Amino acid sequence: MSMAAKDGSNRGGARPGAGAKRKPLVDKIAEGSANATMLSFPEPAELTGLKMPSPSKFLSAEQRDGSKTEAAKIYKKTWRWLNERGCAAYVSPQLIERYSMAAARWIQVEGIIDEFGFLAKHPTTGAAIASPFVAMSQNYLALADRIWSEIFQIVKENCTVSYDGGTPQDDLMEQLLRRQQT
Repeated sequence: MSMAAKDGSNRGGARPGAGAKRKPLVDKIAEGSANATMLSFPEPAELTGLKMPSPSKFLSAEQRDGSKTEAAKIYKKTWRWLNERGCAAYVSPQLIERYSMAAARWIQVEGIIDEFGFLAKHPTTGAAIASPFVAMSQNYLALADRIWSEIFQIVKENCTVSYDGGTPQDDLMEQLLRRQQT
């Protein structure tokens, strides 16, 4: 049903994310729901694991200060986590790369904040202002969280085993703390 505005344009309607939330596939299977649509394939003679797609070179590129980002490590850890749950084939490598880079940039900017502090000097007046790195950190963290939510939604909808327990998203703070110690 389309709603017409006073000017005649069609606007309104269902909003993204509105309505009842989808039940995870593993819950549908546990309940024996008839709505649990699963593809059934014949059992192969020998099971083989998926080969992890190589992370792009830019995920481990050398930074201006000579260090390397944590993005390639985050990519590998995330892909392994997805593969253990049988969902690596459902998530595109590009989505994992975007998540990895956003998370790595967040860690990198947090390191800069630790080094230079929360305040900066205004370029013309010399007065103290909030460091621009704080806003950058918040933006990268929000981006990483949004992309992780997208990845985790794919896992919830397609995973036939439990997806509880630690996730690569949980390990970001640990990686941040580990970087600050070195």
